[in-house]
Amino acid sequence: MRKRTYLKLVEYQTEQSRQHLREVQSIYREMRGYKHDFHHHLQTLKGQLGAGETERALAYIDQLDQQLMTVDNLVKTGNISLDAILSAKTAQAKAADITVAVTAFVPDNLLITDLELSIVVGNLFDNAIEACMLAQGERFIRIYMKMKGKMLYFSMLNSSGKKEQKKGTLFASHKKGLHGFGLRRAEAILKEHGGWCKYNSEDGAFTSEFLVPALA
Repeated sequence: MRKRTYLKLVEYQTEQSRQHLREVQSIYREMRGYKHDFHHHLQTLKGQLGAGETERALAYIDQLDQQLMTVDNLVKTGNISLDAILSAKTAQAKAADITVAVTAFVPDNLLITDLELSIVVGNLFDNAIEACMLAQGERFIRIYMKMKGKMLYFSMLNSSGKKEQKKGTLFASHKKGLHGFGLRRAEAILKEHGGWCKYNSEDGAFTSEFLVPALA
């Protein structure tokens, strides 16, 4: 019974992650399209200014400014799927007044699938957001990702509340329901690919790391 419940939860979260990935990838492609259309915007502005329609041109610039602010807020790592999930989670964190800093350089084609990467990074990011909500003072998430040879390395430091106690190799979640399920999913996927992950909790800070084979 416990195994069936776990498998149902895995199936549900996988489908949720797949749907989320499709949505954020669609948004990402749309945002990139705005930059692609920049030349056309310039031609429109030239036409409006050439016709003496200054107010109309200024209104057009205001609209572009709002769109480009959204585009510039996208995380750019070199991996489209990773860009999508990090951009979506960063927006979610910032909406909760959490400062996010991402330094990441990752190839687009990896051995770990887009869906698996989305589940792993998404779950770790969700855990960080949850921990930040318990923090006293500054709320922050700092992410670093890069290739180390053929291995993909990930490190995340985030603010948190008091030091958490481990249960086995993981830490309990403060959410209602199945505790630590997201971290277990991330750990299971990484182990399937021959990788590892580790977590550390201290008063006011939580760190997550993983290393996984990512290139043939």
